[in-house]
Amino acid sequence: MKPKILVLFKMKSRPVEELKKHADVEFILYPSVDELKERIGEFDGVIISPLNRFPREVIEEAKRLKVISCHSAGYDHVDIKAATERGIYVTKVAGVLSEAVAEFAVGLTIALLRKIAHTDRLIRSGKWESHAVIWSGFKDIETVYGKKVGILGMGAIGKAIARRMKAMGTEILYWSRSQKPDIEKEVGAVYKPLDDVLKESDIVILALPATPETYHIINKERLKLLEGKYLVNIGRGTLVDEKAIVKAIEEGKLKGYATDVFENEPVREHELFRYEWETVLTPHHAGLSKEAMEDMGFQAVRNLLAVLRGEVPKDLVNREVVKVRPPEEVRML
Repeated sequence: MKPKILVLFKMKSRPVEELKKHADVEFILYPSVDELKERIGEFDGVIISPLNRFPREVIEEAKRLKVISCHSAGYDHVDIKAATERGIYVTKVAGVLSEAVAEFAVGLTIALLRKIAHTDRLIRSGKWESHAVIWSGFKDIETVYGKKVGILGMGAIGKAIARRMKAMGTEILYWSRSQKPDIEKEVGAVYKPLDDVLKESDIVILALPATPETYHIINKERLKLLEGKYLVNIGRGTLVDEKAIVKAIEEGKLKGYATDVFENEPVREHELFRYEWETVLTPHHAGLSKEAMEDMGFQAVRNLLAVLRGEVPKDLVNREVVKVRPPEEVRML
């Protein structure tokens, strides 16, 4: 009998067809936690997006579940401890979104400094009365060229951002958990302590994962080091203290903030909405390109099938799970 797999979002069709060759597939699109609790006990595996919360209360109802395959590089929406306790393998995708997210990060940075989103709204609202209005009111627009760009997090995404920013005539500073000699050699990136990166950069880009160590890594104290500078976040919303960000913008200390992520998503109202000149805000879609989504789907499918074949995927998140439930015990294919 084929494994029964649940998919909780609209996955690209080609990866789904590959999955259907090996498993019976059912879709429940973006269910609530209560809806998921009612059905999850029927399935051997599940593929989830970052929009699908998978807390302990769901995992405790997952009597048959062997694998949770995250259709994302992040996995903070899954209770990893609970999954491990029950012998459920949790996998992520890696390397797939790097180019798409890096491209988006550069786009956010350009939009922030050149006021592209603001001027788009201006012209659509019929306020372009004369060239004099534009030339007199937009003198604070800046170029990315010639700036010092600080990148926090020099994984695959951080490196892809560094390559693009170097090509734009910037100087690259970075902080990461460890030094990266390859990117230092490739683009001349300079490793510095975290606070030094904040002090010396004109633009700081956050490309870190959400971990207990990175929670509010940009807080009230560190925002003082960013006075008169720009901040761009394509990591996770929890990397910043949003209330402190709002206050820094309100007081004119932070020159600008662009973000694709928020502490609580989705967002319908936010204090940042008031600051159209100083901010660029997007709805967590940095990785949403057709090419990246399809590649990510194939990797999520491969990870899930690998677990059901009794293999240990290289992108297994909770490696200690093999001691709780050895790979041969979850093998179905």
